[in-house]
Amino acid sequence: MFSASMRRMMAALALGGAALALPVAAVAGVVVKSTGPSSTRYPVGTKVDDNATITLKAGDVVTVLTAQGTRVIKGAGTFRVGDRPQVASDRFASLTRKRAATRVRTGAVRGEQDETVTNPSLWYVDITRSGTICLYDLSTVRLWRPGTEGTATYRIAALGETEAQAEVTFDDTVTVAALDPARMPITEGGQYMVTGPDGTASAELNFVLLAEDYEQPDALAEALISKGCSVQLEALASTLEASAEAAG
Repeated sequence: MFSASMRRMMAALALGGAALALPVAAVAGVVVKSTGPSSTRYPVGTKVDDNATITLKAGDVVTVLTAQGTRVIKGAGTFRVGDRPQVASDRFASLTRKRAATRVRTGAVRGEQDETVTNPSLWYVDITRSGTICLYDLSTVRLWRPGTEGTATYRIAALGETEAQAEVTFDDTVTVAALDPARMPITEGGQYMVTGPDGTASAELNFVLLAEDYEQPDALAEALISKGCSVQLEALASTLEASAEAAG
């Protein structure tokens, strides 16, 4: 017969062995961009773990964000999701930083022959794109325009029972301007129309709050998807996809 101390030791060893035998939890990822013939099979928002395989056809491109990095998978073929994700933590941090400045003098990235203008922050509201906007603070809304030339004034008006409205002026070469919360308080769920300098509608917006900070791209992507913030999801996916492809 075994002594009590021996039985306790054997039980501890058995428990340790069982723990070692447990499978390692797979890292879950989320599809944030999907184009090509298989896009309906792997739509945006699909959750996949890093041990999963996906089969793509020629012309397919699927971008998956995980806590480990970004994976851009191109068909045709069968691929393991977790193979060689590219980490772009600096780019993600830059894109999602809660900036204190009310104005930024440039948002342009210039190429050799043409100029591609990109919004430098997920938290700047693109006044040319309609949709739901996710923000952390509705009292510090900053508007962003793609162009930098010339002074331009836009009007933002609340839709519905209130007739509140305010003008926002972008100075020459400036792409970001702060919205005065005293003149135009933004409320969660409210709808707002942005009108351009020529009097035509530029965008229709509504706002929702993010309740917590998201330090990982996949967690932020899932939050944006759940709240319907497709413009920001598109910007997040495109930025990290470009960084992943540049890294090889």
